[in-house]
Amino acid sequence: MLNVERLRALHALSVHGSVQAAADALHVTTSAVSQQLAKLEDEVGQRLLERHGRGVRLTDAAGVLVEHTAGVLAAIERAAADIDASQNIVMGRIAVGAFATAARGLAPAALARLAAHHPRLRVSLAEQELDESVMRLQRGDLDVVIAQDWFNAPMALPAGLSRAPVLDDVADVALPSGHRLARRRIVPLKELAGESWVTWRPRESCHDWLLHTLRAQGAEPRIVHTAGEHATQLALVAAGLCASVIPRLGRDPVPPGVRIVQVKPALTRHVYALWRTDASKRPGIRATVEAFQASAKGRARRR
Repeated sequence: MLNVERLRALHALSVHGSVQAAADALHVTTSAVSQQLAKLEDEVGQRLLERHGRGVRLTDAAGVLVEHTAGVLAAIERAAADIDASQNIVMGRIAVGAFATAARGLAPAALARLAAHHPRLRVSLAEQELDESVMRLQRGDLDVVIAQDWFNAPMALPAGLSRAPVLDDVADVALPSGHRLARRRIVPLKELAGESWVTWRPRESCHDWLLHTLRAQGAEPRIVHTAGEHATQLALVAAGLCASVIPRLGRDPVPPGVRIVQVKPALTRHVYALWRTDASKRPGIRATVEAFQASAKGRARRR
């Protein structure tokens, strides 16, 4: 009989790429991982690892084991979810990942609701970029991810994940107050396509989306500044240096010298919760998703 924890160590090595990274993911020492892998080699009677440069790589036999182990671990997660569901008690630990404006605009009310209604549930929040949080969800480091995509750039749902809608969020354009279009309430996006822009950092999803959106208006975007914080972007706009796309969710206070204008077509992004399908029956996951949905509804009522 193969030992599940040893299989888990091999699977973690396959997913994370090194013994150190596998140990970090499993919250154990590197020596513990090495020992588990050595014992697994004894159990199967074959080499599972071979030297590759400064690290190791999996043998063909290890690849076969990893393929089967993924199914075993998924079955274990489904079994644990069934047990949790049978007790119908919201308890345990839930790790949530969220992009910045959702962490600011939705998470505080959602987490407060969970603390009030489910005191036996321990929830932790990590603000991080979408690609990183989805990767961490797939490998089991996170339980729920608050994700986003844009009306003209939908994200394909990765295999093994489920999702539920949270809200639709509109983004406006911030202009210097002295800009020729700043006094208009609604501006066609085509009239703004040739502006100088501040946006998120390269390779972040919103940066790539803005390039795609402006190019669709027939103009090559002029990205003159990049900043990861909306407050920084707005400060640059207030100085008269550029324009910026600013979502309404989690919006920072607008400083003097900035005018917010709506654009048409409307710039809408879809915000939703993601979780591993195998864990769908966990009451803690259901409660967390519902708390973020309730936070979004409460935000809509306050507007």
